[in-house]
Amino acid sequence: KWGKHNKPPPDGYDYIEPVMRALENELRDKVKESNAGKRNTESMWPVLQIQHQRTRYVYDMHYIHRKISKAVLDYCVKNKTADAALMAKWKKPGYERLCSTYVINPANYKFGTTSICRVPHTQRSAELKFAQDPTTGCMGCASGKGAGPKNIFGNKYGQRLAAVQIAREQRMEAVAKEESEAAAKAAKAAGAGDSFTDESSDDDDDYGPTPIAGVWAGSDKLQKRSEALTFGGGDDVDDDDDADGDVETDDEEDDVDGATDSGKSCAKKVRSDIA
Repeated sequence: KWGKHNKPPPDGYDYIEPVMRALENELRDKVKESNAGKRNTESMWPVLQIQHQRTRYVYDMHYIHRKISKAVLDYCVKNKTADAALMAKWKKPGYERLCSTYVINPANYKFGTTSICRVPHTQRSAELKFAQDPTTGCMGCASGKGAGPKNIFGNKYGQRLAAVQIAREQRMEAVAKEESEAAAKAAKAAGAGDSFTDESSDDDDDYGPTPIAGVWAGSDKLQKRSEALTFGGGDDVDDDDDADGDVETDDEEDDVDGATDSGKSCAKKVRSDIA
């Protein structure tokens, strides 16, 4: 499985291996995909976005959720499945959501500026509000309230897969607990001679043990739950979309009283790592 000259992965890598393998297969498929009808730069968007997602997944699993060790992080960097330069930028204030180190290099743009995706949405004109970077396809990766959408690419490659995985695990634990409680109630009812009716209801938008969309969030419920884990904003998941139909921006939920303890603790952990 591993090459003659390659060291085996460290302990704990098996936790992220299924997602990393899925992203590797997705990247391989996108490289082989036809570019007919696409611009030259647009054809490279999936490759850059998948690499960003893969790096973000490893970063979040180590620094945010504390699910993998430093040895696993270093292993991914050494094997170039995670971008060390991009992760270093994410630790700096103002670059927490940076899509690529390319977009902040003035040498890559006219007049010594940076990409349009680094301009907060609140400072853009109406015609440029939804403009994308021509190299990465980023819709806005500036930091701050209302600076850009939570999903910077506007597709599945902009999802926070670490939060998606954690949300699924929490849901599986909840399902297992519900099943055990239902079994206990059934046994108790059977012992008492009473009839027992299972009150659990099937949810078409569930995100339980067998996801249809693979490693990505395939339902609005899972997407919103993963965003709550990432950005904070409460344990309850609202199944309804925003009433105004606008793009949901980063830190939009700051106005909601009582952010989750997990969101606050994650921010403290990252700040302590930076220090």
